Amino acid sequence: MIPFTLERPAGEKQAIAAAAGGARYIAGGTTLVDLMREEIERPNRLVDVNHLPLDYIRVIDGSIVIGSLARMSEVAANSDVRALQPLIAETLVEGASPQLRNAASIGGNLLQRVRCPYFRMLDVGCNKRVPGSGCSALEGHNAGHALLGTSDQCVATHPSDLAVSLVALDASMVVRGAKGARSFLVEDLFRLPGATPHLEHTLQQSELIVEIRIPSGAYARTARYLKVRDRSSYEFALVSTAAALHIVDGTIREARVAAGGVGTKPWRMRLVENSLHGQKPSRAAFEAAAALSLEGVRPLSGNGFKAKLLPATIIRALELAGEKA
Repeated sequence: MIPFTLERPAGEKQAIAAAAGGARYIAGGTTLVDLMREEIERPNRLVDVNHLPLDYIRVIDGSIVIGSLARMSEVAANSDVRALQPLIAETLVEGASPQLRNAASIGGNLLQRVRCPYFRMLDVGCNKRVPGSGCSALEGHNAGHALLGTSDQCVATHPSDLAVSLVALDASMVVRGAKGARSFLVEDLFRLPGATPHLEHTLQQSELIVEIRIPSGAYARTARYLKVRDRSSYEFALVSTAAALHIVDGTIREARVAAGGVGTKPWRMRLVENSLHGQKPSRAAFEAAAALSLEGVRPLSGNGFKAKLLPATIIRALELAGEKA
């Protein structure tokens, strides 16, 4: 690990000023510290933000509002979250081991780096790590890589489970930086790789995630998260689905579906959602809708199985959501 300085500013303004000067924020550090040990990330200044008053969990007008420094374990166990947004609690439990959930912050979870093995191998090309060095996954082992949103520069999947469910629920976020505060959908935090895969999010220099707001909705309490992985213990998703249904008088009034493990960012399945509107919840309707999830897929040499696993996972997640509706 290369030498670095660790600063603990008095408050948020001082932390933002330090980040504007080139320092990096650190809270749980569950990703950043690992990458620093491997010298993939090499910041020379870190700003500890753990003491900032951003670890709250509140209910405001029926919406859940979560401070960015709340730990995953605290959010998953919170009674209001479990009652009003059970999808979030379920996703957090599925998303990490107990040890990681106790350390990892909500904001940090959204900004975790990709788990592509080539990103962590300093002796091979990776355009995320070294722009212009190539993408070793294109011709290498790519069974865990993306089908959607890929480019000839990068095919890595986004690793966050939580982000998938937040995108499905139209969650928004507040950030503050040297230029002030702004709010936008969590979905808009993430970039497609295109020709610049090293640019993974839309945060500006010094911007700090302040809070996440998850709006209430008739579908919220019926939502389910289904994660398919290589082993039942802690592992990243091969394919995952966050699904929610609002059913009135036997008809689907609204559907929310997003997928993980298949896209270079959390992937909202709007074609699937639109297909379900006005339908009677049934296996046939779910199968027809799930087939639309394959629009735009680009399988690689080793991950073609995901093109079969994705619609199957969506169908089962919709069935689970329908059972709660």
